Amino acid sequence: MERKIRERSLQTAPILVGKMLEGWILTILVSVGVGSLLFMVALVILLRNNIHATMFWNEIVLEKITNFVMDQSKEQRILNSVSYNAVKGDPESVLDCIDNYCSQKEWAMNVGDEKGVILDKVVEEADPTIALEFGTYVGYSAIRIARLLKPNARLLTIEFNPEFASIAREIIEIAGLSEKITIIEGHSQDIIPQLREKYQVDKVDFVFLDHWKERYCPDTILLEECGYLRKGSILLADNIVYPGAPDFIKYIRSHKSFDCTNYPSHLEYMKVEDAMEKAVYMG
Repeated sequence: MERKIRERSLQTAPILVGKMLEGWILTILVSVGVGSLLFMVALVILLRNNIHATMFWNEIVLEKITNFVMDQSKEQRILNSVSYNAVKGDPESVLDCIDNYCSQKEWAMNVGDEKGVILDKVVEEADPTIALEFGTYVGYSAIRIARLLKPNARLLTIEFNPEFASIAREIIEIAGLSEKITIIEGHSQDIIPQLREKYQVDKVDFVFLDHWKERYCPDTILLEECGYLRKGSILLADNIVYPGAPDFIKYIRSHKSFDCTNYPSHLEYMKVEDAMEKAVYMG
């Protein structure tokens, strides 16, 4: 009897072990599935409510993957879109094309359509003969500024990234504004002292700051020290809320030579709060 029981146990043991393994595997699969679902839900919530997570996802994860798959940069894809869709010689068509691409396909760090309206109004107020921009990127804001300049006016725009500068030249050419815009490659702190000698700049009527935020303040001080600002020169700074330029804001708002105006808005192509700051140099 005992022998029969042992034989029966040996026969049923594999079946029991198999059922236990099936139960464990099913439990693991269910746990992984539920965990993945919860992770995706948490990721969606995080991306909707945290701008830092959203920017990391857009700029680091998605962009790097897309660059690898397509073997080209996001900026090149923006140029391709402009080349295929914009009307040559029509600045408004180029701006619309970039806005559509960046709002519907891939986020990019242009000033954008909403803050672009503020930029337009300040440029029209300044009515500059000499305009200066820090941070060309793909040429979006340069086109916005240059299309509003009077016939004898010009814009100098500084870009340290050679790839961005090359793409900006092509997009600006498509917009038909190459004669009004001069792209200067290099770092702002190196170029500012050379503006008078190399680019025949005596005074600057309008300055648009849209480059590295930590350079806003020192570059403004350098413009003052080099004597490029006249009474009535207007500075307009982008992204003073996100990612923010606290040193610049503290400096111009506490400096008796600047009269400041804040323009609340939103980060380009997003609903995240941002703002622009206008500073009129009083001499």
